[in-house]
Order: sequence, then C-alpha cells, then structure tokens
Amino acid sequence: MKTLRQVEQIAGIAAVVLVFLGCFIVVRPFLSALMWAAILCYATWPWYVWLKKMLGGRRTLAAVLMVLLMTTVMVLPFVLVGMTFADDAAKVIHSIERIQHEGLPAPPEWVGRVPLVGDYVQTYWRDLAASTERTAALAKSLFEQSRRWILRRGIGLGEGICQLTLSVLIAFFYYRSGETVTALVSAGMQRLIGETTQRLLLVVGSTVKKVVYGLIGTALVQGIVAGVGFMIAGVPFALLWALTVFLLSLIPFGPPAIWLPVSGWLFWTGHTGWGVFMLFWGLFGISGIDNLVRPYLISRGGSLPFVLVFLGVLGGIIAFGFIGIFIGPTLLAAGYCLFDELVVRRSALAKAQEPAP
Repeated sequence: MKTLRQVEQIAGIAAVVLVFLGCFIVVRPFLSALMWAAILCYATWPWYVWLKKMLGGRRTLAAVLMVLLMTTVMVLPFVLVGMTFADDAAKVIHSIERIQHEGLPAPPEWVGRVPLVGDYVQTYWRDLAASTERTAALAKSLFEQSRRWILRRGIGLGEGICQLTLSVLIAFFYYRSGETVTALVSAGMQRLIGETTQRLLLVVGSTVKKVVYGLIGTALVQGIVAGVGFMIAGVPFALLWALTVFLLSLIPFGPPAIWLPVSGWLFWTGHTGWGVFMLFWGLFGISGIDNLVRPYLISRGGSLPFVLVFLGVLGGIIAFGFIGIFIGPTLLAAGYCLFDELVVRRSALAKAQEPAP
C-alpha cells in the first residue's frame, strides 16, 4: 500500500511537471510579448487608475483607451519606419540595378570637400566610373549583398513590430485583471520570500518605472523629434535615421553621432540654411530633450550604470529580437536593484548591527 501511494505521488508530480512544461512550450513564442506587456502595464498603471476614475469606474473602456494610447506611442512610429524601410529598400535596389546597366555617374562636388578622405573618394569614384566592367561587377556584388541584408533586417523589424503589437493587445487583459494578477503575484512571493515581499516589490517597481520612463521614454521622444527634424530638412531616409537615433539614445552621447554627420552632410551638399537648422535642432531639440525630459521622467532614484544599459540592449536583442531593446535593460536593471537590496544593503545592515568588540 505504501509503495502504491509513493507511485501515485510520483505520478502526480510528474503530471504537474508535464503540464507546466507543456504550458511553457506553448507560451514560449509569446514570452517576450507577455513580459513587455506586464512591464508596460505596471509602469502605466497610475494612468489607467486615473482614467478609470474619470470614466466612472468603466474598466473596459479605460483599458481600450490605454491600449489606443500605447499603440499610438509605441507601435505606430515603428510601423511608419517599417513602411519607409520597404520603400527606401526598393529605391536602393533600383539604384543599384540602374548603376549595373547604365554605369556609375560622376561624383557630386561635395564629395571632394569631405575632410581627410574627400580627395581619395573622389579619385576612386572617377576611376570606377571610367571602367564599365568594374562598375558592373561592383554593382552586382552590392545588389546580392544588399538584397540579403535588407531581407534579413526587414524580417527582423517586421517580427519586432508584430511582437510590439501583440504586447499592446495583451496589455488590455492585464489592465482588466490587474488587481487579481497583482494579488496572485504578491501571495506567491509572500510564500517564497516572506515578510520582505512588499519591500522587494517596491524596489522592482520603482526600477521598472525608472527604466521605462527615464530611459525608453526619453529615447522614444528623441527618436520622434529627430524624425521630425530630418523630414523638415529633407534628409533622405529620415525615419530610418530617426530609428537609429532612438537606438543610440539608450547610451550616453549617442544621438550626436547621427545628427552631427547629417548636419555636416547638409553643409557639404550646399544646403547651408538646412545645415544650420539641423545643428540647432540637434543641439536644443534632440540632445536637449535628454537634459530636460529624462530628469523629469525619472524624478526619483539614481542613474543606472552605463554597462548595465549597454549589455541589456545587446543581450535583449540577442535573446528576444527587436522587442528585447525594451525588455533587456528593464530586466537587468530590476535584477541589479534586487541584488543590491538582498545582498549589498542587507550585508551592510548586518555589519552595522554587530556589537562593537
């Protein structure tokens, strides 16, 4: 009888493990979307509560409005970038095909005015344009490499946009059942950790808000402002450059690496007025936002270590794809603050409470 009972217990445990394993396999493709939806909902929960109060306690309507807001802020800019990427990629492929058949045109005058490398590039360009065979061979190689690169990047960007869209849709259900989910998470952590649950939840929560508002929020605003400026100045591939500004905004002094060369390009192509405009727009608009918006959005708490943000972005992209840009820094920052709370601060407190010899 005892042996039978042990077999039944083992079978029951195995069944539970198999069910959880099966659930994980089913949910795994959507894990990144589920995580980012949870992060977004937690960071914007006060907005949802305020909106629900303004709407007389209508949870569904408040959740719908929050989803629409997040779609406008988080998804729509990347959809526009994806559409522009497709159009610009087609133009690039068409230009390479035309060079392959018609030859390379003469270099523009501004190429020779580029500091350090201008004369070399201009001479090489003219020699290449004079040789039809070399131009055709180079254009063919560029065509094959560009087509593969554009295809891979286009698929990655499309998957990222789909994941972002899915996370926003999942966020609707998180908003609707937020109180229930929070109670379950709190009860589970209470069983595992004990009395420090609320303190740890507060630490993680403040870190998540700091990253979402101060880091990702500022980067989004900088990317949007950069895109507006590039389009006003007539810069080619404006939205793609804006996406690059968004990515580089996650690291210190990243955006000037884009808007400074763009300003220089405008000067060298003879568009002096637009070059001056881009300099002022980049200095006071794109980079100025980092000094104005980030402190306002963070408002509390110290800055995160640069290496943490850098590794979070790279590791997030490797682990989760495009959406990992948002998830990676948030998870690493939360883990760093938990480690600081559980290990560093508790060790310091324990030493402070030790009796003096």
